[in-house]
Amino acid sequence: MIDVGVLEHLSCRVEYVKLLDRYGKESTIGTLYLTATHLIYVEQDNHTRKETWVLHHHISSVEKLSLTVSGCPLLIHCKTFQRLHLLLPRERDTQDVYQSLIRLCQPVSEDELYAFLYNPNQTEAERRDGWDLIDMATDFSRMGLPNEFWDISSINSSYELCSTYPSLLGIPKTATVATVTGSAKFRSRGRLPALSYYHKDTKAAVCRCSQPLSGLSSRCVEDEQMLKCINDANPHCPFIYVVDTRPKLNAMANRAAGKGYENEENYPNIRFHFQGIDNIHVMRSSLQKLLELCALRSPTMSDYLVGLESSGWLRHIKSVMDAGVFLAKAVCDEGASVLVHCSDGWDRTAQVCSLACVLLDPYYRTIKGLMVLIEREWISFGHKFNHRCGHLEGNPKEVSPVFTQFVECVWHLCEQFPCAFQFNESYLLIIHDHVYACQYGNFIGNCQREQQEMRLRERTFSLWPYLLQNQAEFQNPLYKRATHNTVLRPSTLPLHFKFWCGMYNRYDKGMQPRQSVVNTLLALTLRHTQEQKTMTELQRQLAVVDGILPGPIGTVSLPPDQNGCPRTTPTTSFGQSNGDCTSVSTCAGGKEDSGLEMSSQKEAEGSSATEHELQTKTDKPVSMVTQKEKVTESL
Repeated sequence: MIDVGVLEHLSCRVEYVKLLDRYGKESTIGTLYLTATHLIYVEQDNHTRKETWVLHHHISSVEKLSLTVSGCPLLIHCKTFQRLHLLLPRERDTQDVYQSLIRLCQPVSEDELYAFLYNPNQTEAERRDGWDLIDMATDFSRMGLPNEFWDISSINSSYELCSTYPSLLGIPKTATVATVTGSAKFRSRGRLPALSYYHKDTKAAVCRCSQPLSGLSSRCVEDEQMLKCINDANPHCPFIYVVDTRPKLNAMANRAAGKGYENEENYPNIRFHFQGIDNIHVMRSSLQKLLELCALRSPTMSDYLVGLESSGWLRHIKSVMDAGVFLAKAVCDEGASVLVHCSDGWDRTAQVCSLACVLLDPYYRTIKGLMVLIEREWISFGHKFNHRCGHLEGNPKEVSPVFTQFVECVWHLCEQFPCAFQFNESYLLIIHDHVYACQYGNFIGNCQREQQEMRLRERTFSLWPYLLQNQAEFQNPLYKRATHNTVLRPSTLPLHFKFWCGMYNRYDKGMQPRQSVVNTLLALTLRHTQEQKTMTELQRQLAVVDGILPGPIGTVSLPPDQNGCPRTTPTTSFGQSNGDCTSVSTCAGGKEDSGLEMSSQKEAEGSSATEHELQTKTDKPVSMVTQKEKVTESL
């Protein structure tokens, strides 16, 4: 329930608002609140109270529909694929809410983002430790670098060589400063070939860069030398693959514009390969078609399958997966190094290199390993999160679901190899939600240099400590690293790619089976752990009573439940949060329901302790995931 202090900072409050289901029929009546950071819809009947919290940053669009006899409808679409269909009683209120949401969901400057308001009650030392938790130099060291073939260079420490690259770069030891700088000048945006991943067993490397400025006939001696240095750094293979992730037709069009791709006649010992992944505009259009399909009220099976095929979404996911599999096979089976690029090297290149790392190295299939991978391949190497995720008001043509596609590819791998990943589906979903939430500073900015200029380490908090502290919720109970300690070899036949209900329909009740076998196993695992702790405590108290252990003798009782109430039998509650919304149900007896599903609502009695605390600049803002927080005041 909403804290009384929140009411002082409400920008809007509308009563008797209806929340319609996806079919536009069943509805609930409640009160709508707009605060500085959240939209809150409160429904309350005689027995339960439901609150739906949506971060303004999660809202992608707001539609004001035609006036009806029932009221004034608003349709809200979220970047987390949630849809809210609201029916307000008065036209004036509808216009006020509409204009407020349009302004709140599209901040003009970075300083308006939620991360600069959010404070999880950490000290400055804890804040620094959180940001230092993931370090590129540590991951390079884990790969075995530096070594006789590769060096870790600080040549880009001031971001003068490439403004969108990290300060630390993996460079072949035989590459001179002149070679490196010359190659950077010949690459789009200065994004020279740099190490992404080093395979210790085969000595092969995955490197990334942007397209060369070759045009129809231009060449660069330093760039040719740079590729030769990468080839020489692998003594086990006489050639390297150069993988252009674009369709060949697109690459040829860029060549006519003075850019393009490598000419094999000018680069000795390379094998060129196109992968055919479409650009950001095609992907954005494909996702829009998919979401329109998801919004259909009662499609027939035939219409649904035809719509899914015509969207092309799964075909695009397959093309990204094919490229990652090609890299993994080249490195592991042929022992060949690979150089990957697209146009500017921050979209398709990030997808393919990250996916190859997941396939090649079991470390990146762990909870912390995936954090390290995202930090290196996406954040440090300059994926444009501000533009691609639409964090700020800007050009809508720059928005594209590039990171969403990577997360979905990892999910497809989890489906094919259910015992190979330490994390579960919920982990992927919460990372995806936080990318758009701007609650933490990790995904703000377009590159490492911009993050330093905004002083994110001093002004915001890192997401990774929060995920590690709550990693019990993200554990895959089927995980067996010992039996999946090698390269993954997924099948990319079309039959292995399916629609991800857990991502795109997770807020639609009745659209999918809500009982997950993996989530049930996880709940049982958590309960088993809790019962073991209870048994240990009971044994200790009995030992004290029998005089075996020293200590005060008192009444032997069970530890209180998580609400602080006495209990007669050990029980465990289990809940999961979905990012911008949380679901908790509190019944008259005082017990919490065990939620095994991602939900968009939370239920609680009016007299019970609240689950959220939201405040603005003068107060501490609430976390997007506030399931375990306690708030003591009600409306």
